[in-house]
Amino acid sequence: MTSDFPTLTSLRGLRSAPELSVVERSLLRQELQVAMAGCAWFTIGVMAPSAVAAVAGLRQCEVALGWPALEPEGPEPESLQADAAVFLKGNQRNGRFLLRPETGLGQGVLITGHQPADPQREDTWGPLPLDLFAAA
Repeated sequence: MTSDFPTLTSLRGLRSAPELSVVERSLLRQELQVAMAGCAWFTIGVMAPSAVAAVAGLRQCEVALGWPALEPEGPEPESLQADAAVFLKGNQRNGRFLLRPETGLGQGVLITGHQPADPQREDTWGPLPLDLFAAA
């Protein structure tokens, strides 16, 4: 890896996920999967320009990572303004996700790994590109 390659550590503190090349995406996905391997369950936050984009980002992660599909809690995604920025918060523990309108956010995916038996393994990664797992 080159020194300018975005790593999970270098993403910390960014407002929005960076644009990545195909190679950078692949390497970042590999690094993320290694980091996530020690966790028992996950929460996900998706900052997106619309509810449709947020749910698409969630569903891509679920498929690529082999997670069960989360069910909506609260307003259905279709009921939110089509072009309004949103924050999606999903929780594997309860199997649900919640969408809320949210302005002033960047764009990207935040994944937090939880491991009560070994808290050293817990961490939050991102912001990752909304489409990091598209066609992964």
